[in-house]
Amino acid sequence: MKEKLIQLVEQNYLRNDIPAFKAGDTIGVYYKVIEGNKERVQLFEGVVIRVNGGGIAKTFTIRKVTSGIGIERIIPVNSPMIEKIDVLKVGKVRRSKLYYLRALSGKKARIKELRK
Repeated sequence: MKEKLIQLVEQNYLRNDIPAFKAGDTIGVYYKVIEGNKERVQLFEGVVIRVNGGGIAKTFTIRKVTSGIGIERIIPVNSPMIEKIDVLKVGKVRRSKLYYLRALSGKKARIKELRK
């Protein structure tokens, strides 16, 4: 009974406009950034290294390398701050968590692309 009530409340907050993606995919996340009283949309583009959780608590970690420095960001899938998500490349990987990418750089950090 308690689980049904929780699911009923969570249904209002679940987003259905997010495309399907998995670890290894390269995605672009258009995220709303609030600075003072101004709001703008910023693109964060990188490789998904993990998808965690389920339902309303589902999150994903995206990693990009800028100026030789690795940046990772954990984003809730159902966040109202996400404007949209674009799947740019579909990667072929054999793991669900790609933490090994943190130790790699350059050509070794590439992920094979799945041909459509």
